[in-house]
Amino acid sequence: MNARLLIDTYISFFEKRDHKQIINSPLVPIDDPTTLFTSSGMQPLIPYLLGEAHPQGKRLVNVQNSFRAVDIDEVGDNRHTTFFRMLGNWSLGDYFKKEEIPWLWEFLTVELSLPEDKLFITVFGGEDEIEKDTESFELWKKIVPAQKISFAGVDKNWWSRSGVPKNMPVGEIGGPDTEVYFRFDDIEHKKECKDNPVECECGKFLEIANSVFMQYQKTDKGFKELPNKNVDFGGGLERLLAAVEQKSDIFQTSLFSPIVKAIEREADLDYVKNQKAVRIIADHLRAAVYLIDAGVFPSNKERGYILRRLLRRSFDNLGQADVENIISAIVAECAKTDKTLSQNFEEIKNVILQEQQAYKKVIKDAEKIIGGAEENGTKEINADEAFKMYSTHGLSPTQIKSLGYIFDEQKFADLMQEHSKKSKTAGAGMFKGGLADHSELTIKGHTATHLLHQALRDMFGTDLHQTGSNITSERVRFDFNFDRNLTDDEIKKIEEIVTSKIKENLPVHFEMLPIEKAKGIKAMGLFDEKYEGDVKVYFIGDYSKEFCGGPHVDFTGKIKSFTIIKQENLGRGQKRIYAKVT
Repeated sequence: MNARLLIDTYISFFEKRDHKQIINSPLVPIDDPTTLFTSSGMQPLIPYLLGEAHPQGKRLVNVQNSFRAVDIDEVGDNRHTTFFRMLGNWSLGDYFKKEEIPWLWEFLTVELSLPEDKLFITVFGGEDEIEKDTESFELWKKIVPAQKISFAGVDKNWWSRSGVPKNMPVGEIGGPDTEVYFRFDDIEHKKECKDNPVECECGKFLEIANSVFMQYQKTDKGFKELPNKNVDFGGGLERLLAAVEQKSDIFQTSLFSPIVKAIEREADLDYVKNQKAVRIIADHLRAAVYLIDAGVFPSNKERGYILRRLLRRSFDNLGQADVENIISAIVAECAKTDKTLSQNFEEIKNVILQEQQAYKKVIKDAEKIIGGAEENGTKEINADEAFKMYSTHGLSPTQIKSLGYIFDEQKFADLMQEHSKKSKTAGAGMFKGGLADHSELTIKGHTATHLLHQALRDMFGTDLHQTGSNITSERVRFDFNFDRNLTDDEIKKIEEIVTSKIKENLPVHFEMLPIEKAKGIKAMGLFDEKYEGDVKVYFIGDYSKEFCGGPHVDFTGKIKSFTIIKQENLGRGQKRIYAKVT
């Protein structure tokens, strides 16, 4: 079973159980995201998990392309990747534990033919006022021997957007989860390990499936049961395939092995002797391919900075190897499930090759800062100088050392940690996208972005499209692809177009349409052609048609004014407009 067949088997399994397939949301979220990237299948569904009715019903299924920047430094072991596909099924106030648990077991053991003796279960063990999840335990006991079921605490078997129960604000929902682990025979336990996934840290057990049961809401007096309970299942495609193929190293599965072979050939790196380096190259270049395909380009800020970091870390491990054939191998393999990669291959390849050349220049420029190292020797520099080479020029500690420089690595690590804390604090609000809240001004701003989007396309053509947004009650932030700064006259014209549509008091409504029909009427939006189903299209009179989740005002006249405050250059043909609405 390959990746394509596994995806198709999963979707079909839940469609037979009355689930509607929903589209794969963009990897770079445009509407209502909470991070720079879509990081799970659940993320685009948060409004519906919180109670909003989903237009396609109460039973949903999909596979979601996902990226987690927090895992960059973890890559190098046998299981972590930054980019992954997440299989997901959801019940929005419909079925619950007694349906989900048997279905999960049937999918794993019947559809995927995983051996039952290698599967182990964890359930929530309780915390303070929240009871142990005995319901899930009893359901699992009907399926597997009790000794294969382990209880675990809130750090392992609890989900909420804020983490453990004590960190949850009043009003937030959360609940216990149950997880399925696959045990690999080729990994030996450490002496301190016990043969269950809770008390083993050696990597013998791999989590392959996770069903969250959202059944609680925090109040000022503690936790109460929700009247409508939700199920949120997530299963990583890469990990499920590792279990199916019984490969404890996901980089040895059929999904990665052609990429690894290309790296071995092009970089002259034997995988057995250079596992960490090859894994970093394989993961980071694969993730970069997907990010570029999603419209991200290397830069020194936000998404572009993450992409640049991925590429430079892979270049550090590649040395002087030719990257072009490795990119070809990645696209050839991944296009089996994501065909846009082959359609955009030339652009993807050129972006990576250009960044590789730019990085070589960066290295030469960095050498000029402090002078070259001694020939056939080393030069000692202080940690502050080394950190400047990192923070200003993007050189990793490994790259700095390979130029022949030595420095106090502990002090450098301390500077890195301090820098990371400052970056997280400064970027706490900056990196959020979509709507910050559902206040009156924020909803007005959301509707105004649709008018702005259409006005830009009226002036500059339909190749222009939105690449991101962030809307608060204070201002609207709108990102789009464009290769130059707008002139003052152009900004004035955009304001005039948007203002005229506001004054026309156009009606705003949405319709659920099949994807093909939505594309047929030229509704703006990013549609994934691999999946069928209905999408939510908002109409603003006869002026704007755009795929969007909402919410919006019902008439444009409720927006009193629209003013562009400033514009910014995001690099490589990406611009940002800030505007204010009242």
